[in-house]
Amino acid sequence: MADPKNTNDSSLFRSLVDQYSEPLYWHVRNLVNSHDDAADIVQEIFIKAWKALPSFRGDSSPSTWLWRIATNEALSFLRKQKVRAALRFESLSAEVERLVASDPWFDGDEAQRRLAVAIAKLPDKQKAVFCMRYFEEMPYEQISEVTGTSVGALKASYHIAAGKIAESVQLDSD
Repeated sequence: MADPKNTNDSSLFRSLVDQYSEPLYWHVRNLVNSHDDAADIVQEIFIKAWKALPSFRGDSSPSTWLWRIATNEALSFLRKQKVRAALRFESLSAEVERLVASDPWFDGDEAQRRLAVAIAKLPDKQKAVFCMRYFEEMPYEQISEVTGTSVGALKASYHIAAGKIAESVQLDSD
């Protein structure tokens, strides 16, 4: 565990929080579709980062390391959300649509709402790849470092996700 008395750890951690809080929030928000959940997950990301900071070896950049933690936390949250929906005998798609429609922080138009709902319906890993590539314009090589997946598989996953989104948005507009 990071030693709070260690000035180097504390100052490095503060700079990570300052630099990455907002981009990580938007990364997570695109995955979970909820302001409150995204804010909670970002707190968890930084708690995990603080605890793991002394063992960070620098094999990857701090941003890649944080994105890996963030992606894993968001995917874990989504898995739990699916289990909760199943236990309530509810459709996760209907829950996502309700969540997007009722989110007071969502300020998009109808097309953006349809896009958010279509992205939310993707399988979790496709959703993560799509969001990192589309919204964050992250290169496939960096996504590969974050996810531990080959660049070729990521390109295929992104292409499939984009096709599903296009189909879903088209169906919703008919």
